[in-house]
Amino acid sequence: MHPQVDKLLSDIDKHLHQPGPITNVLAKAEEKSGIRRLHLVLGIAGLQALYLIFGHFAALLCNFMGFIYPAYCSIRAIESSSKEDDTQWLTYWVVFALFSVAEFFSHQICAVFPVYWLFKSLFLLYLYLPETLGAKKIYHKFIQPLAAKHAPSINSRLDAFADKARDGARHLVDDIRERAH
Repeated sequence: MHPQVDKLLSDIDKHLHQPGPITNVLAKAEEKSGIRRLHLVLGIAGLQALYLIFGHFAALLCNFMGFIYPAYCSIRAIESSSKEDDTQWLTYWVVFALFSVAEFFSHQICAVFPVYWLFKSLFLLYLYLPETLGAKKIYHKFIQPLAAKHAPSINSRLDAFADKARDGARHLVDDIRERAH
């Protein structure tokens, strides 16, 4: 096997032997089945990959993967005193939101690219796994430069929109008051 693959599998196996609720369940499954927990996880991952390619609710599973764990971690980050984890998860949600807007065309993409949901799932894992810092990399390489370039224009348009909304609300309130009298 390739040395990088061996190292990756070894790292995953080490991670699967650290104490925790999921690894405890895997330990019991390993003990009862006689199948190494690494092989159990790889088998589950393989079945999930197949489902993301051929499954009827692949989009739901993919979006579930991209939402549930990050939402849980975001709640934990809000409750912690550290600012670093807040920044990590805010960055994830910015990238996730922009990707979701761009994904509007996914129905057309899926017709041409049937493994789309599998690749999206892998991309979301890349974004949120702390080992990859994927969201941070994507943000600093693409989103931040684009946002900085267009910030003055965006801010002036948002200010103009806010002024119009405030004026409209003021006129609405005035009209309601006049009709009430």
